[in-house]
Amino acid sequence: MNYRHQFHAGNYADVFKHALLLKLLRSLQRKDKGILYLDTHAGRGGYDLDATSALPDGRERAPEWPQGIGRLWSQTDEVLRDYLALVRRFNQERGGAEEAPHFYPGSPWFAAALARPQDRLALCELREDDAEALEFELRHQPKAAVRVMDGYTALRAMLPPPERRALVLIDPPFENATEFADLREGLIGALRRFPGGVYAVWYPLTERARSERFQQDLLDLPRTAGLEPPPAMIAELRVAGETAEMRMKGCGLLVLNPPWQIEAEFRALLPVLVERLKIDDAATMRVAWLVPDR
Repeated sequence: MNYRHQFHAGNYADVFKHALLLKLLRSLQRKDKGILYLDTHAGRGGYDLDATSALPDGRERAPEWPQGIGRLWSQTDEVLRDYLALVRRFNQERGGAEEAPHFYPGSPWFAAALARPQDRLALCELREDDAEALEFELRHQPKAAVRVMDGYTALRAMLPPPERRALVLIDPPFENATEFADLREGLIGALRRFPGGVYAVWYPLTERARSERFQQDLLDLPRTAGLEPPPAMIAELRVAGETAEMRMKGCGLLVLNPPWQIEAEFRALLPVLVERLKIDDAATMRVAWLVPDR
């Protein structure tokens, strides 16, 4: 894989993904029983926002975080307080200045920060150097296990969990032509083995037709596997309209078996993200049920 997240760390898509991830984790932790947090594409666990990233021709790439966490750093919105407190903590623990972000955490760090003694983390990363960095980042977290393995293989190998409760984050890079097919097959296997798990799938919004096909494919998964379709909802954020020059104008999170009352939490959060992160006035948000909860 060629994808490295350094260039994108702390951008609007990270803000969206991690703010919603915290809502999901907090919701599942309302019950005392432990959960498994399974991250199929875990990454390094943390990123230096001051580090440069080079293009193939040697030129430095402009970082994306100023249009993401950079816009939120001084905000005081109540709905963002939990998320921003954790990002500031990560920054301060690494010696970052208070006036601006210098470091940004990955999804595994957020999950580890919230983990209770009864919770367990399984973090899968295919790149050995990134897995080594992640293991070092979480070296003081005894319930976190880093595995150098394909995340879709992990869906078969690690489910169902002994805890019988799980949040599975599937956040692939979408850099190769087989990603959607791999994701489809991975979810079919996961739903067969553990139909009651909470699955959160991040996806980019590039072309409207492509994202709609992606959602329909995911809706068809349970039928393909001979299963009853689980409740499914989507949350989407578009920071720019169709005429904007940027390629990825938004992103979404599809949640299978969403926790109770999470819709209301997403609906409270997303308007604030639209206002803080919008590139133009065509920015929008959406929360919708694809398969209603029964």
